[in-house]
Amino acid sequence: MTAQIKTHVTSSSEQIPVVADTDVVVVGAGPAGLSAAVSAARNGCSVTLIERYHHLGGMASGGMVLVLDDMVNDGNEIVTTGVVSEFVDRMAAQDGAVFPPPEDCLTNWEMWKKWSRWGCIDFHKSGMPQPIIHAVAFDPDAWKRVSLDLVKEAGIHLRLHSWFSEALIEGGKVNGVICQTKLGRQAIRAKMVIDASGDLDVASSAGASFSDGQYIVTTVFRLCDVDTDRAEAFEYANPEEYKKLDRQARRVIGGAWGMWWLKTPLPGIVWCNCPHMPGYDGMSPEDMVAAEFEGRERMMKLLAFARENIPGFENAKMLGAAEQMGVRQTRLLQGEYVVTKEDVKKRRHFADSVCRGRDYYTPYRALLPKGVDNLIVAGRHYSVESEAQKMSREIPPCMAQGEAAGVAVAKALEAGCALRDVDVTAIQKQMRAQGADPGDVPSANALVEEPALAD
Repeated sequence: MTAQIKTHVTSSSEQIPVVADTDVVVVGAGPAGLSAAVSAARNGCSVTLIERYHHLGGMASGGMVLVLDDMVNDGNEIVTTGVVSEFVDRMAAQDGAVFPPPEDCLTNWEMWKKWSRWGCIDFHKSGMPQPIIHAVAFDPDAWKRVSLDLVKEAGIHLRLHSWFSEALIEGGKVNGVICQTKLGRQAIRAKMVIDASGDLDVASSAGASFSDGQYIVTTVFRLCDVDTDRAEAFEYANPEEYKKLDRQARRVIGGAWGMWWLKTPLPGIVWCNCPHMPGYDGMSPEDMVAAEFEGRERMMKLLAFARENIPGFENAKMLGAAEQMGVRQTRLLQGEYVVTKEDVKKRRHFADSVCRGRDYYTPYRALLPKGVDNLIVAGRHYSVESEAQKMSREIPPCMAQGEAAGVAVAKALEAGCALRDVDVTAIQKQMRAQGADPGDVPSANALVEEPALAD
């Protein structure tokens, strides 16, 4: 006889211990959350940073997204700065980051051959050779080390191995969060909360409006024992033959970025930004398990093909896949303003811009949920249309959002006001003081226009 499976269970009431009482709690220690925590702490707040994994850095480290881009405008001026620039400098000091000097940021074949396999090219340009721009190839463990250094120096109370469970709500205000740990559920009380979860976990738990988005997921991995000099020499000496092999490799992997392998700061180790797999829901445990199986099967097929066919890869070995699946889009906030695809494409400038990416601007309103107080978001789940998010979700702009959010909560606490009532010019001024570009001054090619507020 088959036992009937109940569809729901009821848990007993519980007493949840409060393990921290703080000015600000940041949920998620990825690039946006780290920047937010550091920024808030440097502006005088007591900060608790919670993270479900055993490491800091999110997609930059555990997800092994090992190139920082979207930092320069069309004139190759670096416009996404602040905490992200500090990360780059600190990693470079540890031989953990590689990027072209300004004099190499040109458009010619010599520079292309020198820098393209580091990922330092303008992927938005279709002509060949694409321009060499300021982008940064980095080592994931260097990112983790720098992250810990910044957290320690800023006096941030770090809680790893803590999985966000639910928001604490009282009178329409978020006053903390509950996390699941090995010791059971634990509460952190806070005056302000920054949702940097990547999936809008806190804001959705607090009742904020959101849309559901979906895009490709990626199993990023690295290979070792690759003779990159030989591989590059073959590519440039035999361009047509290499193109044929490259097309075959991308068919084997079943979907990949144009340059599926790149060099890293560690000699002989290459980063493979593939396979790209559509149709998986990044919120579904079942889908993520299926993607894990499929991704690893595809990467091993690619390894076998590369060893057999591509010079320089004969002795390549699997170093390992990323600890975190590369999920690009899930829940997206529907906040005080929703950034549109046209906003990004037309480089629309906003008077309340507090951070910026390549040639687009993020208004402060796009970080604020409607009808929920004491909460601000930062990262790929900000208030944006799905198609616009695909164009504005890179790591450096998300870090700039986090830095702005950290300033905003500090200004709100200082003024004793709601986050939506903070003087935006004060946020912009402090961002500049911290070496970040808030985007308050439009570039020459920006559309200076204030579109209507979202409903």
